[in-house]
Amino acid sequence: MGAAYSSCYAHSLTFPVDTLHAFPITASSKSNPNLRSTPFLYSTEKIFNTSLVQPIRIMSQTTFPCSSLAVKRGEVEEVETQGEGSTRKPVFNYHGIDQDLLQEMVYDALVWSSLHGLLVGDKSVQRSGKVPGVGLVHAPFALLPLSFPESNWRQACELSPIFNELVDRVSLDGNFLQESLSRKRVCPQILAADFSNRTKKADSFTSGLLEIHSKMLKMNKKEEIRMGLHRSDYMLDEQTKLLLQIELNTISSSFPGLSCLVTELHRSLLNQYGEVLGLDPRKIPDNSALSHFVEVFAKAWIEYNNPRAAVMFVVQAEERNMYDQHWLSAVLKERYPFDLYNTHNITTIRKTMAEIDAEGELLADGTLVVGGKPIAVIYFRAGYTPNDYPSESARLFMEQSSAIKCPSISYHLAGTKKIQQELAKPGVLERFLDNKEDIAKLRKCFAGLWSLDDSDIVKKAIEKPELFVMKPQREGGGNNIYGEDVREALVRLQKEGTDGTAAYILMQRIFPTVFPTFLMRDGICHKDFAMSELGIYGAYLRNKDKVIMNDQCGYLLRTKISSSDEGGVAAGFAVLDSIYLS
Repeated sequence: MGAAYSSCYAHSLTFPVDTLHAFPITASSKSNPNLRSTPFLYSTEKIFNTSLVQPIRIMSQTTFPCSSLAVKRGEVEEVETQGEGSTRKPVFNYHGIDQDLLQEMVYDALVWSSLHGLLVGDKSVQRSGKVPGVGLVHAPFALLPLSFPESNWRQACELSPIFNELVDRVSLDGNFLQESLSRKRVCPQILAADFSNRTKKADSFTSGLLEIHSKMLKMNKKEEIRMGLHRSDYMLDEQTKLLLQIELNTISSSFPGLSCLVTELHRSLLNQYGEVLGLDPRKIPDNSALSHFVEVFAKAWIEYNNPRAAVMFVVQAEERNMYDQHWLSAVLKERYPFDLYNTHNITTIRKTMAEIDAEGELLADGTLVVGGKPIAVIYFRAGYTPNDYPSESARLFMEQSSAIKCPSISYHLAGTKKIQQELAKPGVLERFLDNKEDIAKLRKCFAGLWSLDDSDIVKKAIEKPELFVMKPQREGGGNNIYGEDVREALVRLQKEGTDGTAAYILMQRIFPTVFPTFLMRDGICHKDFAMSELGIYGAYLRNKDKVIMNDQCGYLLRTKISSSDEGGVAAGFAVLDSIYLS
């Protein structure tokens, strides 16, 4: 699913826009003849209670001037520009790097990406999102890994199984989901029937999901086998040094395939160039996202216990990030050509919502059949935006079926921003979790989250909009409201006196550190100031009372220029990155 980056602060860095050129370059070794290499063939406590912190502006001029690298015909030209903001000590001296060495690393990184499938569809090619192999370009990536404190890395990994369990517990409390997402207070007897409420008026998409969930409650539909592939996204706040959660994604947690490749790319580059850069490839932690995702698919398929059934990927009609998804299918087929008992084939199919609507059939025993194939596992890489739904019927009969949903409608709703805000309220976590240490660990990573019903916090947001983000229920990136737009939106909603406030929450804006880095997009290397967001994947599989998997399973690191609010890789704001433990 799209970008979080929903709470970052841009530190007012401004840079002129330079035109950078794609290049044919040769892998010369003028900088160091000894670097000739063999080809790469291996693979809160709330920060704001009643008072708000001020934006940090530590330096009037950054230690490292921002520069763009225009690379033409094997040469690198550096254009100096300046900005301001707080900077983290870089993992090595970006300012002093030899340009010939940089050119070699860029060349080798692009070759590695092409050879190893670190690819997305090229948006300039019309058919690239529809036909595999047409219009390929390397996925955007950082040339070198990001220095990240090992203590915060371990903290984020430790939180993953706790969040997995929390999502499962929340999903079982239908009253909590309906009450939180429909209106302030509602009688349990009419929960499943009354939808003339604030959320429906304000957000018809979430309302549609709620109605499907309501129908499942009326049917007393039980998901005995429950599967989740989640991703919890964090930023490291510079002022407090706290790791704070941006959001918890329970649907379409993207890039488990490509994120692993970026980790391998960086380890490969450091194996080759690490000595001269002073970097140790062993400090890049393993990224197990792809293997864990595949493992949970196989185990869920076995739990479903129908050897004829397939794993179905629900996808968008035009998907330039299809190769991240195809990595999952390919590794599942290669690693599990048969099930764990070596008796039956595990097959995968890809279908859009429209195709499922046209081809799907719900049998009397609850079996979902699509295109003549019974379905064991439904994996949603679409369905988080209204554009994915030609009608409500496809999602409804998928929910009614016995297939294992990833996510089910209740897991989907458990990942909404409003539920995130509700869980941050005092005493709410105790409704779902018993372990006091686990509760304390979760609360430590919660940023400030408020309902727009809180008139005091709305007043403060109007006075100091730069310290808040307005977040809608909608996923996919590009939907959040920042800066002066926050004030304008809040004032407008107050004047209209409508139910529109129910579609948003207010969140503390996080102030991450800015650092210099090299960003690769479309074969062009940019040197810029950036900030990053860490996403930790979690895999959860349960059959009734038996927990089969509850693991932290790899990570996604996204890095984007510090002057941008949004941060989606697929949307063009960010690049894929990996961690260098410090």
